[in-house]
Amino acid sequence: DMNFRYLKKIAKTAQSLLNYSNVEGIIITHGTDTLHYTSAALSFFLKNLGKPVVLTYSQRSVDRASSDANLNLQCAAIAAISDIAEVMLVGHATANDDFCYAMPGTKVRKLHSSRRDAFKVVNAKPFAKIFPDKIERVSDYNIRDNGKKVKLDLKFEADVALVKIYPGQNPDILDFYLKNRYKGIVLEVTGLGHVPSNEARRSWFGKLKEIQKRGIVVCAAAQTIYGRLDPYVYSNGRELAKTGVIFLEDMLSETALVKLGYVLAKTKNREEIKKFMLTNIAGELNDRLEE
Repeated sequence: DMNFRYLKKIAKTAQSLLNYSNVEGIIITHGTDTLHYTSAALSFFLKNLGKPVVLTYSQRSVDRASSDANLNLQCAAIAAISDIAEVMLVGHATANDDFCYAMPGTKVRKLHSSRRDAFKVVNAKPFAKIFPDKIERVSDYNIRDNGKKVKLDLKFEADVALVKIYPGQNPDILDFYLKNRYKGIVLEVTGLGHVPSNEARRSWFGKLKEIQKRGIVVCAAAQTIYGRLDPYVYSNGRELAKTGVIFLEDMLSETALVKLGYVLAKTKNREEIKKFMLTNIAGELNDRLEE
């Protein structure tokens, strides 16, 4: 039942704690199902970050012999006093109790319903490997600066939606969002960036032009999860690009939803919205994809 009001409350609490001089970092324990939405939101909401913000979880309850809670909390505590001044998700790197990854808040996704290493970094690398007694750096990150004062940027447009594209899907579903005055939609498109188009009654192109003309901003993210969108390889993608849809390269769809709400609260100018969505703010876009 996570929602954007709760995300703002978490961000406010995080800021107040981080700005105490005797606080080295913070740990936020969180349910797994919506954890990557929260890590993305905090990555945008918390500005001028100089200390670690660590989100962690357990897939299996602490009373089970196979629980991941113990190692995840140990690693989260080590991350919270480390020099990694980032919003990160810390959890099992493998199914074994050997080490955890510290993962970027905007490039991580839950990819298994029950495994202890359910969360994986997508199109990027972890910040670090974290063992119960040490940290091994894996990629670049912002370095701790305890003198920084964290600022909040909480303006957010909550009337945004995430719509998954599937074969034969009727575009009239978009009328719901138009009727209810939504401000933005992220389409989770197929392949390199495609929607149904070969039947006139079920073609999405006309309806997408209509709702954008009437004020809804539409973006596209990849339902393949891994990889980058490229609308110019096939004719379907080229026609979709002509409608004005903003293709979000390698951005994860959940991160895209959060970012769209964040950006729409700042400007109504369509060109500025596109510029913001395609500007790397919190590590959500990568020029080079990583396995």
